[in-house]
Amino acid sequence: MSAIITTAGRPDEYTHILTKEAHAALGFPIVERKKRSVRKMQEIYHADVLVAGKQRFELYKVGTEEPFFFHPNSAAFRLKRLQKGEKDPLIDICELKSGDSFLDCTLGLASDSIIASYIIGDGGRITGVEADEMVAFITDKGLKSFEVDSISLRRSMERITVIHDEAIRFLKVQPDQSWDVVYIDPMFHRPIDESSNFTALRDAGVHSVLSDIWIKEALRVCKRRVVVKERFDSPVFERFSLNRKIRPNTKFHFGYLDR
Repeated sequence: MSAIITTAGRPDEYTHILTKEAHAALGFPIVERKKRSVRKMQEIYHADVLVAGKQRFELYKVGTEEPFFFHPNSAAFRLKRLQKGEKDPLIDICELKSGDSFLDCTLGLASDSIIASYIIGDGGRITGVEADEMVAFITDKGLKSFEVDSISLRRSMERITVIHDEAIRFLKVQPDQSWDVVYIDPMFHRPIDESSNFTALRDAGVHSVLSDIWIKEALRVCKRRVVVKERFDSPVFERFSLNRKIRPNTKFHFGYLDR
């Protein structure tokens, strides 16, 4: 089996309910914890382990040490900066405004989508596509249930619709010019050392490579702009003739194509 679902070390009625929710959504079998460690269960069942805890779901991939779980990450302090009147590079490059529609082709932990959602507001539309079913499930649950003090952050998280699908396949069934902005943030071709909080996502997620058909479909679907985020030394900027926004003293840059 590729994965199993179990409870936290000290399960209660609520964590058992969560395991059933995960089973209904993902189809993987539920295995009783029986006080066994996650590593022991990985060895016995030769499978990844999805743990349903009281506060969150955690995914332990075989061969990895750190679990993948949802957290707003940088979105929380980025939102605070926006509320203080400061700028955010994603919002600037996408030229987002209230009421826009935003399609995130590589959702991951949804940090960028949360910020886009804050700007778009209730009158807009925001969807995140995630190719890995476990990541999509954990992020979707986290966006709906992660406890935060900020009402603005909570509403920004709740607005996001999560779709488990492969980005190109999803784009192909979208009508022409159906999204104002299409955003693509593929897994960087090399990790950024400072971004240790994304190590678990790199281990858990699907590693997609930007392709000609991906760019072609994104341009067809967008009304205004396709935006790509990549490492500063990535070849994609030149390969796809992206208009590049160089960000001094940062390891990732943005590139864009207007319709």
